[in-house]
Amino acid sequence: METTKSSAIVEKALDYRSLRQKLISGNLANVDTPFYRARDISFENVLAKEADKLADIKKQPAFAKTHHMHMDPVTSNGSNQAEVFFRGTHTTRNDGNNVDLDIESTEMSKNSMMYNALISAKKKSTMIFKSVIDASSKVQ
Repeated sequence: METTKSSAIVEKALDYRSLRQKLISGNLANVDTPFYRARDISFENVLAKEADKLADIKKQPAFAKTHHMHMDPVTSNGSNQAEVFFRGTHTTRNDGNNVDLDIESTEMSKNSMMYNALISAKKKSTMIFKSVIDASSKVQ
């Protein structure tokens, strides 16, 4: 149920947080796997672009086509998808594995807190609209 423009961004953020949780869980499950490289996801830039689109912060100027053979302007030059990457900043052990249990546990905790905060925001937004609907039905 989409109640506001930002609902789409919150839902997308929840999807990305869920994917990040799976990646971190996979990293933790492979902490002892030789030559395993820790993976993560970068999605903050994608969400920022979506927020800019909704807020119309960066409007595309209108271009006039003076000839039918002119090309249309390119509206987007970036990807609309989050990027999964291998973390290369951690030290690699002798077996080639670079998963750090402390870092993965910390990242999982931070990700869980962000996921729960998004869920709370979504619930509050839904409750506001529900209370408005309930109040308007009592007025009659």
